[in-house]
Amino acid sequence: MTTIWHNPKCSKSREALTLLEEKGENFEVFKYLDTPPSRDEIVTLLQKLGLSARELMRTKEELYKELGLAKIEEESALIDALAEHPKLIERPILIENNRAVIGRPVEKVVDFIG
Repeated sequence: MTTIWHNPKCSKSREALTLLEEKGENFEVFKYLDTPPSRDEIVTLLQKLGLSARELMRTKEELYKELGLAKIEEESALIDALAEHPKLIERPILIENNRAVIGRPVEKVVDFIG
């Protein structure tokens, strides 16, 4: 089953959710801002995505600038920031078994669900 890390306030996340519904996909919604993922869950997600913590971050988010994250190079510290501030996590994210994708642009969602 596919899981979508979803932020209802995000238009791209809503678009991905609608696409899943239209395609009749079996999926579950994880509202990661309501129930923040643990550090371990973020590490596992990064492995499935094949990305670094910075690549998962919303680097244009004001909070990213406020926390001075552009100056931090240590992967562990960036993962800690994602766990502490889930607002920094790029969205939407689709996860299925051992693979995942950030659904931006929405065509990546289409490719992912095939």
